[in-house]
Amino acid sequence: MAQFIDGKQISAQVLQEVASEVESIRAEHDIVPTLAVVLVGEDPASQVYVRNKVKRATEAGVGSIEHRLDADTTQDALNELIDSLNNDPGVHGILVQLPLPPQLDEDEVIASIHPDKDVDGFHPLNVGALASGRPSLVPCTPQGCMIMLRQVHPDLSGKNAVVVGRSNIVGKPMAALLLQANCTVTIAHSRTKNIEAVCRNADIVVAAVGRAKFIDADWITPGATVIDVGINAIDVDGKRKLVGDVDFESVAQVAGAITPVPGGVGPMTIACLLLNTTRAARHQLS
Repeated sequence: MAQFIDGKQISAQVLQEVASEVESIRAEHDIVPTLAVVLVGEDPASQVYVRNKVKRATEAGVGSIEHRLDADTTQDALNELIDSLNNDPGVHGILVQLPLPPQLDEDEVIASIHPDKDVDGFHPLNVGALASGRPSLVPCTPQGCMIMLRQVHPDLSGKNAVVVGRSNIVGKPMAALLLQANCTVTIAHSRTKNIEAVCRNADIVVAAVGRAKFIDADWITPGATVIDVGINAIDVDGKRKLVGDVDFESVAQVAGAITPVPGGVGPMTIACLLLNTTRAARHQLS
Protein backbone atom coordinates (compact mmCIF):
# COMPACT_ATOMS: atom_id res chain seq x y z
CA MET A 1 0.00 0.00 0.00
CA ALA A 2 1.30 3.43 -0.97
CA GLN A 3 2.48 6.07 1.47
CA PHE A 4 -0.09 8.89 1.65
CA ILE A 5 1.32 12.36 1.00
CA ASP A 6 -0.76 14.44 3.39
CA GLY A 7 -1.43 17.84 1.84
CA LYS A 8 -3.21 19.13 4.93
CA GLN A 9 -0.21 18.42 7.16
CA ILE A 10 2.37 19.78 4.72
CA SER A 11 0.29 22.88 3.98
CA ALA A 12 0.07 23.56 7.73
CA GLN A 13 3.88 23.61 7.83
CA VAL A 14 3.98 26.04 4.88
CA LEU A 15 1.41 28.28 6.57
CA GLN A 16 3.59 28.34 9.69
CA GLU A 17 6.44 29.60 7.50
CA VAL A 18 4.09 32.21 6.03
CA ALA A 19 3.03 33.38 9.50
CA SER A 20 6.67 33.68 10.57
CA GLU A 21 7.52 35.72 7.47
CA VAL A 22 4.50 37.97 8.03
CA GLU A 23 5.79 38.73 11.53
CA SER A 24 9.29 39.42 10.20
CA ILE A 25 7.98 41.86 7.58
CA ARG A 26 5.74 43.52 10.15
CA ALA A 27 8.67 43.95 12.56
CA GLU A 28 11.04 45.28 9.90
CA HIS A 29 8.68 47.52 7.93
CA ASP A 30 5.52 47.95 10.03
CA ILE A 31 3.57 46.55 7.07
CA VAL A 32 1.26 43.54 6.76
CA PRO A 33 1.60 41.60 3.46
CA THR A 34 -1.81 41.99 1.85
CA LEU A 35 -3.62 40.03 -0.84
CA ALA A 36 -6.42 41.53 -2.95
CA VAL A 37 -8.89 38.95 -4.28
CA VAL A 38 -11.22 39.85 -7.14
CA LEU A 39 -14.31 37.69 -7.74
CA VAL A 40 -16.55 38.44 -10.73
CA GLY A 41 -19.98 36.85 -10.79
CA GLU A 42 -21.70 34.17 -8.71
CA ASP A 43 -19.91 30.94 -9.70
CA PRO A 44 -20.45 28.64 -6.67
CA ALA A 45 -17.08 26.87 -6.90
CA SER A 46 -15.25 30.19 -7.21
CA GLN A 47 -17.06 31.51 -4.14
CA VAL A 48 -15.90 28.48 -2.14
CA TYR A 49 -12.32 28.90 -3.36
CA VAL A 50 -12.27 32.59 -2.46
CA ARG A 51 -13.77 31.94 0.97
CA ASN A 52 -11.11 29.31 1.72
CA LYS A 53 -8.29 31.56 0.53
CA VAL A 54 -9.44 34.45 2.68
CA LYS A 55 -9.89 32.15 5.70
CA ARG A 56 -6.36 30.74 5.39
CA ALA A 57 -4.94 34.24 4.85
CA THR A 58 -6.53 35.42 8.10
CA GLU A 59 -5.17 32.39 9.98
CA ALA A 60 -1.64 33.08 8.71
CA GLY A 61 -1.80 36.80 9.45
CA VAL A 62 -1.86 37.86 5.80
CA GLY A 63 -4.09 40.85 5.11
CA SER A 64 -6.91 40.30 2.62
CA ILE A 65 -9.16 42.60 0.63
CA GLU A 66 -12.14 41.24 -1.31
CA HIS A 67 -13.62 42.88 -4.39
CA ARG A 68 -16.87 41.22 -5.51
CA LEU A 69 -18.12 42.40 -8.89
CA ASP A 70 -21.36 41.71 -10.74
CA ALA A 71 -21.40 39.04 -13.43
CA ASP A 72 -22.06 41.71 -16.10
CA THR A 73 -18.95 43.71 -15.19
CA THR A 74 -17.26 45.18 -18.28
CA GLN A 75 -13.66 44.70 -19.33
CA ASP A 76 -12.96 48.41 -18.79
CA ALA A 77 -14.38 48.33 -15.27
CA LEU A 78 -12.30 45.29 -14.31
CA ASN A 79 -9.17 46.77 -15.89
CA GLU A 80 -9.74 49.99 -13.93
CA LEU A 81 -9.96 48.06 -10.65
CA ILE A 82 -6.79 46.09 -11.40
CA ASP A 83 -4.98 49.29 -12.33
CA SER A 84 -5.92 50.82 -8.98
CA LEU A 85 -4.68 47.72 -7.14
CA ASN A 86 -1.44 47.77 -9.13
CA ASN A 87 -0.86 51.35 -7.93
CA ASP A 88 -1.86 50.74 -4.31
CA PRO A 89 1.31 50.29 -2.19
CA GLY A 90 -0.79 48.62 0.51
CA VAL A 91 -1.63 45.73 -1.83
CA HIS A 92 1.22 43.27 -2.40
CA GLY A 93 -0.58 40.48 -4.26
CA ILE A 94 -3.49 40.46 -6.70
CA LEU A 95 -5.56 37.39 -7.50
CA VAL A 96 -8.40 37.47 -10.02
CA GLN A 97 -10.44 34.29 -9.49
CA LEU A 98 -10.88 32.27 -12.68
CA PRO A 99 -12.94 31.42 -14.65
CA LEU A 100 -14.36 34.80 -15.62
CA PRO A 101 -17.73 35.49 -17.26
CA PRO A 102 -17.65 35.10 -21.06
CA GLN A 103 -17.57 38.84 -21.88
CA LEU A 104 -14.21 39.20 -20.13
CA ASP A 105 -10.85 38.36 -21.75
CA GLU A 106 -8.86 36.25 -19.27
CA ASP A 107 -5.56 36.74 -21.11
CA GLU A 108 -6.00 40.52 -21.04
CA VAL A 109 -6.85 40.44 -17.35
CA ILE A 110 -3.83 38.30 -16.47
CA ALA A 111 -1.51 40.54 -18.48
CA SER A 112 -2.91 43.66 -16.79
CA ILE A 113 -1.75 42.55 -13.31
CA HIS A 114 1.69 43.92 -12.45
CA PRO A 115 4.19 41.02 -12.58
CA ASP A 116 5.46 41.86 -9.08
CA LYS A 117 1.93 41.43 -7.69
CA ASP A 118 1.00 38.42 -9.82
CA VAL A 119 0.78 35.88 -6.99
CA ASP A 120 -0.85 33.33 -9.32
CA GLY A 121 2.33 33.36 -11.45
CA PHE A 122 0.33 33.59 -14.69
CA HIS A 123 1.67 36.87 -16.13
CA PRO A 124 3.64 36.35 -19.37
CA LEU A 125 6.78 37.85 -17.81
CA ASN A 126 6.61 35.43 -14.86
CA VAL A 127 5.89 32.53 -17.22
CA GLY A 128 8.93 33.47 -19.30
CA ALA A 129 11.12 33.81 -16.22
CA LEU A 130 10.09 30.34 -15.04
CA ALA A 131 10.77 28.83 -18.46
CA SER A 132 14.24 30.36 -18.55
CA GLY A 133 15.08 29.43 -14.97
CA ARG A 134 15.10 32.97 -13.55
CA PRO A 135 13.57 33.91 -10.19
CA SER A 136 9.85 34.64 -10.46
CA LEU A 137 6.48 34.19 -8.83
CA VAL A 138 5.63 30.55 -9.61
CA PRO A 139 2.08 29.19 -10.17
CA CYS A 140 0.74 27.94 -6.86
CA THR A 141 -0.44 24.44 -7.74
CA PRO A 142 2.81 23.27 -9.39
CA GLN A 143 4.79 24.90 -6.59
CA GLY A 144 2.74 22.95 -4.04
CA CYS A 145 3.27 19.73 -6.01
CA MET A 146 7.03 20.24 -5.87
CA ILE A 147 6.96 20.75 -2.10
CA MET A 148 5.01 17.51 -1.75
CA LEU A 149 7.34 15.62 -4.06
CA ARG A 150 10.36 16.68 -2.02
CA GLN A 151 8.76 15.14 1.06
CA VAL A 152 9.25 11.79 -0.68
CA HIS A 153 12.30 12.57 -2.86
CA PRO A 154 14.58 15.24 -1.35
CA ASP A 155 16.76 14.82 -4.44
CA LEU A 156 14.73 14.58 -7.67
CA SER A 157 17.77 14.57 -9.93
CA GLY A 158 17.63 11.89 -12.63
CA LYS A 159 14.02 10.86 -11.99
CA ASN A 160 11.77 10.13 -14.97
CA ALA A 161 8.70 12.34 -14.58
CA VAL A 162 5.53 12.32 -16.68
CA VAL A 163 3.08 15.22 -16.48
CA VAL A 164 -0.34 14.24 -17.83
CA GLY A 165 -1.89 17.50 -19.05
CA ARG A 166 -0.45 20.55 -20.77
CA SER A 167 -2.41 23.50 -19.36
CA ASN A 168 -0.75 26.86 -18.80
CA ILE A 169 -1.89 26.76 -15.17
CA VAL A 170 -0.50 23.36 -14.14
CA GLY A 171 0.98 21.13 -16.85
CA LYS A 172 3.52 23.45 -18.48
CA PRO A 173 4.82 25.15 -15.30
CA MET A 174 4.95 21.75 -13.57
CA ALA A 175 7.20 20.46 -16.35
CA ALA A 176 9.43 23.53 -16.05
CA LEU A 177 9.86 23.05 -12.29
CA LEU A 178 10.66 19.37 -12.71
CA LEU A 179 13.27 20.25 -15.35
CA GLN A 180 14.83 22.75 -12.92
CA ALA A 181 15.05 19.87 -10.42
CA ASN A 182 17.01 17.85 -13.02
CA CYS A 183 14.24 15.38 -13.83
CA THR A 184 13.82 13.90 -17.30
CA VAL A 185 10.37 15.21 -18.19
CA THR A 186 7.66 14.08 -20.59
CA ILE A 187 4.40 15.97 -21.07
CA ALA A 188 1.60 13.60 -22.07
CA HIS A 189 -1.75 14.81 -23.40
CA SER A 190 -4.81 13.85 -25.44
CA ARG A 191 -2.75 13.28 -28.60
CA THR A 192 -0.02 11.20 -26.93
CA LYS A 193 0.27 7.73 -28.45
CA ASN A 194 0.47 4.79 -26.04
CA ILE A 195 0.01 7.13 -23.11
CA GLU A 196 -0.30 4.21 -20.68
CA ALA A 197 3.14 2.93 -21.68
CA VAL A 198 4.59 6.45 -21.33
CA CYS A 199 3.30 6.66 -17.76
CA ARG A 200 4.54 3.16 -16.91
CA ASN A 201 8.08 4.36 -17.61
CA ALA A 202 7.84 7.07 -14.96
CA ASP A 203 9.25 7.34 -11.46
CA ILE A 204 6.87 10.28 -10.94
CA VAL A 205 3.42 10.83 -12.47
CA VAL A 206 1.64 14.17 -12.09
CA ALA A 207 -1.99 13.87 -13.18
CA ALA A 208 -3.54 17.19 -14.25
CA VAL A 209 -5.93 16.29 -17.04
CA GLY A 210 -9.34 17.05 -15.52
CA ARG A 211 -10.92 13.64 -16.12
CA ALA A 212 -12.25 11.62 -13.20
CA LYS A 213 -10.28 8.43 -12.42
CA PHE A 214 -8.56 8.65 -15.81
CA ILE A 215 -5.37 6.91 -14.67
CA ASP A 216 -5.61 3.44 -13.14
CA ALA A 217 -3.14 0.96 -11.69
CA ASP A 218 -2.15 -0.42 -15.12
CA TRP A 219 -0.54 2.95 -15.93
CA ILE A 220 1.72 3.01 -12.88
CA THR A 221 4.99 1.21 -12.36
CA PRO A 222 5.31 -0.35 -8.89
CA GLY A 223 6.81 2.09 -6.39
CA ALA A 224 6.20 5.24 -8.47
CA THR A 225 5.15 8.52 -6.82
CA VAL A 226 1.77 9.84 -7.99
CA ILE A 227 0.64 13.45 -7.56
CA ASP A 228 -3.07 13.85 -8.34
CA VAL A 229 -3.99 17.45 -9.19
CA GLY A 230 -7.52 16.64 -10.40
CA ILE A 231 -10.67 17.59 -8.52
CA ASN A 232 -13.78 16.14 -10.18
CA ALA A 233 -17.30 15.87 -8.78
CA ILE A 234 -19.06 12.61 -9.64
CA ASP A 235 -22.27 10.89 -8.55
CA VAL A 236 -21.81 7.80 -6.37
CA ASP A 237 -25.00 6.11 -5.16
CA GLY A 238 -26.92 9.33 -5.62
CA LYS A 239 -24.38 11.45 -3.72
CA ARG A 240 -21.79 13.90 -5.02
CA LYS A 241 -18.22 12.81 -4.36
CA LEU A 242 -14.90 14.49 -5.11
CA VAL A 243 -12.36 12.30 -6.89
CA GLY A 244 -9.07 12.94 -8.65
CA ASP A 245 -7.75 12.20 -12.11
CA VAL A 246 -6.32 8.99 -10.63
CA ASP A 247 -8.31 5.91 -9.58
CA PHE A 248 -7.04 6.19 -6.02
CA GLU A 249 -8.15 2.78 -4.76
CA SER A 250 -6.37 0.80 -7.46
CA VAL A 251 -3.31 3.02 -7.88
CA ALA A 252 -2.64 3.12 -4.13
CA GLN A 253 -2.07 -0.64 -4.28
CA VAL A 254 0.95 -0.29 -6.60
CA ALA A 255 2.34 3.22 -6.13
CA GLY A 256 5.07 3.98 -3.63
CA ALA A 257 3.46 7.26 -2.60
CA ILE A 258 0.27 9.06 -3.61
CA THR A 259 -1.71 12.22 -2.83
CA PRO A 260 -5.37 11.78 -1.85
CA VAL A 261 -8.31 13.77 -3.22
CA PRO A 262 -9.48 15.73 -1.36
CA GLY A 263 -6.76 16.61 1.15
CA GLY A 264 -3.79 16.46 -1.20
CA VAL A 265 -2.82 19.15 -3.68
CA GLY A 266 -5.77 21.46 -2.87
CA PRO A 267 -4.56 22.72 0.53
CA MET A 268 -1.06 23.18 -0.88
CA THR A 269 -2.33 25.50 -3.62
CA ILE A 270 -3.78 27.92 -1.08
CA ALA A 271 -0.70 27.71 1.15
CA CYS A 272 1.56 28.55 -1.81
CA LEU A 273 -0.67 31.47 -2.78
CA LEU A 274 -0.02 32.99 0.63
CA LEU A 275 3.67 32.09 0.41
CA ASN A 276 3.79 33.98 -2.89
CA THR A 277 2.08 36.95 -1.24
CA THR A 278 4.83 37.23 1.37
CA ARG A 279 7.49 36.80 -1.30
CA ALA A 280 5.88 39.51 -3.40
CA ALA A 281 5.73 41.83 -0.39
CA ARG A 282 9.37 41.16 0.48
CA HIS A 283 10.41 41.90 -3.12
CA GLN A 284 8.41 45.14 -3.26
CA LEU A 285 9.87 46.33 0.03
CA SER A 286 13.48 45.52 -0.84
